[in-house]
Amino acid sequence: MSVHATTETTSESEIIAQAETALSDIADIKSEIGNVIFGQEEVIQNAIVSILSGGHALLVGVPGLAKTKLVDTLGTVLGLDSGRIQFTPDLMPADILGSEVLEEDEDGKRHFRFVKGPIFTQLLMADEINRASPRTQSALLQSMQEYHVTVAGKHYDLPAPFHVLATQNPLEQEGTYPLPEAQLDRFLMQIDISYPQIEAERQILLDTTGMNAAVAKPVISSTRLQELQTLVRRMPVPESVVEAILELVRAARPGTGTETTDRHVAWGPGPRASQSLMLCARARALYQGRYAPSVDDVRALAEPILQHRMALTFAARAEGMTVPTVIAGLVGTLE
Repeated sequence: MSVHATTETTSESEIIAQAETALSDIADIKSEIGNVIFGQEEVIQNAIVSILSGGHALLVGVPGLAKTKLVDTLGTVLGLDSGRIQFTPDLMPADILGSEVLEEDEDGKRHFRFVKGPIFTQLLMADEINRASPRTQSALLQSMQEYHVTVAGKHYDLPAPFHVLATQNPLEQEGTYPLPEAQLDRFLMQIDISYPQIEAERQILLDTTGMNAAVAKPVISSTRLQELQTLVRRMPVPESVVEAILELVRAARPGTGTETTDRHVAWGPGPRASQSLMLCARARALYQGRYAPSVDDVRALAEPILQHRMALTFAARAEGMTVPTVIAGLVGTLE
């Protein structure tokens, strides 16, 4: 099947009918989340887009910006079983995946039984993921890509759907370990969370310090979420959007981009970035009430999808450049 075609068994009219129903569900989801999380509309949008695309997201921001509350709220509203792991320097891989324990039955025979770890959930919050050692961080690699874990040579499938929403403190804070490039690439998006606007912060003060703080309620089920994820993959993508994705991602790579890219970018995004842009452009269009993505979706998603998949050269850093500024320059060349 072509990456920008519908499935053979689903007509365009059927997709439109399914999308109309999906728009009602998404509107209810946005409304319910808005009752609990104030402001941060773009953060909420990108988090939902990443889940509708079937991927994982990395939430980056200083403590106290409601990252944990956002993940808890998403789990409730989307009808997902959720779990949380607080990453610390002494956390071990078995604390995430689970381990085998030796048991003795009534006949005196001994056998091993696998005790599942907290990763066996539909929405896993990996809180402060960069505070754990690289060995522990790597325990998530297989699960995020292959949706199963291997313990003592045996495969154990994870629940479906399975999503990781990880929070990360900025690397300039003490006691953090930068995530390796291979693991960063597993995240569909890096969502930067900034301080709230004054009106949103005023609402936070008024609504969360009294006796009747708002509590999120389920809007859809996990089964319905999987139907929405399937719909996203069936949405048609105009050829202009496909070309824009290819142009942008290839321009961000040394050797295939411009002379400016060669001078400023040490390593750039691989094909997984192109796949992520294709999926998220569809999901963003659906989130905003449209039946097909546009080049504007590619422009809007470029930074959250590319920024953690690129690194600058020493010369670029010496000039005071940042990855977002490089991406903004590349986005500006899109027609």
